[in-house]
Amino acid sequence: MRSRYTAFVRGDADYLLASWHTSQRPATLALEPHIRWLGLQVRAHRVLDETHAEVEFVARSRVAGGRATRLHERSRFVRENVQGGWRWFYLDGDLS
Repeated sequence: MRSRYTAFVRGDADYLLASWHTSQRPATLALEPHIRWLGLQVRAHRVLDETHAEVEFVARSRVAGGRATRLHERSRFVRENVQGGWRWFYLDGDLS
């Protein structure tokens, strides 16, 4: 989760797409250019089994000239063996 947040901060759409599970990955990703990310709080994480986990987080941001907003989500991840190494991939999430 932290690496995906960092990718949002840096505007790294390629990393975000690569870390998204192929079953849910969009064809393209347009990031908001005027968002300033202010912080990430991981509230909880839960391992469901050896290949599935959930992370609850709050990410704070501000649109240029606007007020701060919060994104509160419970994200689902799946772990897969890719080219001989295990990697976690973002599946989807529920907004709170």
